[in-house]
Amino acid sequence: MNKENLHIKHIFYYYFNSGIIWANGDSWKEMRRFALTNLRDFGMGKKACENKITEECDHLTEVLRKCKGKQFIISQPIHCAVSNIICSIVYGSRYEYNDPEFTSLIKRVNRHLALMMSPSIQEFRNLDADIRKHNLELFRRLEETLNPQMCRGFVDAFLVHKKNLEESGITNSHFHNENLLRSVTNIFSGGSETTVTTLKFGLLLMAKNPKIQNQVQEELSSVVGSRQVQMEDKKNLSFTNAVIHEIQRLANIAPMSLPHKTTKDITFQGHFIKKGTTVYPLMVSVLFDESEWERPHSFYPAHFLDKDRKFVKRDAFLPFSAGRRVCPGESLARMELFIFFTNLLQHFRFSPPPGVSEDERNQVQLHLIVDPLPHKL
Repeated sequence: MNKENLHIKHIFYYYFNSGIIWANGDSWKEMRRFALTNLRDFGMGKKACENKITEECDHLTEVLRKCKGKQFIISQPIHCAVSNIICSIVYGSRYEYNDPEFTSLIKRVNRHLALMMSPSIQEFRNLDADIRKHNLELFRRLEETLNPQMCRGFVDAFLVHKKNLEESGITNSHFHNENLLRSVTNIFSGGSETTVTTLKFGLLLMAKNPKIQNQVQEELSSVVGSRQVQMEDKKNLSFTNAVIHEIQRLANIAPMSLPHKTTKDITFQGHFIKKGTTVYPLMVSVLFDESEWERPHSFYPAHFLDKDRKFVKRDAFLPFSAGRRVCPGESLARMELFIFFTNLLQHFRFSPPPGVSEDERNQVQLHLIVDPLPHKL
């Protein structure tokens, strides 16, 4: 085996044996537990995080106002807004939307995710090396100004824990640089790309369904008025909440869930599956199940409304997967989707530019997630 192949093998060994998303066994358990605990400590799902998202909404709406109603590609500002929430939790700070370091990081992470489903091993390797270099530099800067008594974000907390273990004489723990690097990469890509893509689908669906957009805006005006939307408003915004859930269901951005392993021998739909077999759950099988949804292939918010037009949960709604490997950032994603979507609909009306056909608006690109092709609104 030549040096090139050895290097590629080295990258893939650590990529699929470190971090949270792809790892397995004791390392995965410890990294996931640490990530969940510390992400909550830094506000995930709490009022502090809601305030960060609300503040970021102000930056996002200011950027969109500058478009003055003209058609534009919404991907970039939404990417910046959502990624800033993750940056504040992971690194302890946000970036300006035109910061070259920030925009470069977003582009690399997006491309990295796209290459996960492609045969471009060389490009994947080069991009992975760039992401590694960028993060290691960020870690170095954070470590130089580290204050164990006042952690700014997830990276600080990891570095402090790692240092405490080393000072206690424990040098073979799972708290090493590779796990830090992969965990941060997983949190950043998993916590930004999925939410961004869902919001893009949501605004596209609003543009394609003006009557539903009207209903959302009428409900927001009636319940909230001109003040800032808050999470506590959710219980009184049944139709809007139903629309957001239906966007997630129909968008089906992760049709093939991450790999799992069977914990025992099982027979499923007549097929015997041995314990320890790697399986890929297909979320599309439940999100589009004709026995669960009245109109599985249509945008139909009434799926989540009862006869009194009140919001109702559905057992078949599983966009975040299920089980022990359910998305660790589910509470953050739910909060982001609700606050960003409602704030955008409070301030703007979205419509397709003239001359764009229905077929063009329906085109998607398939990577690890399903993403609408770049489009203007």
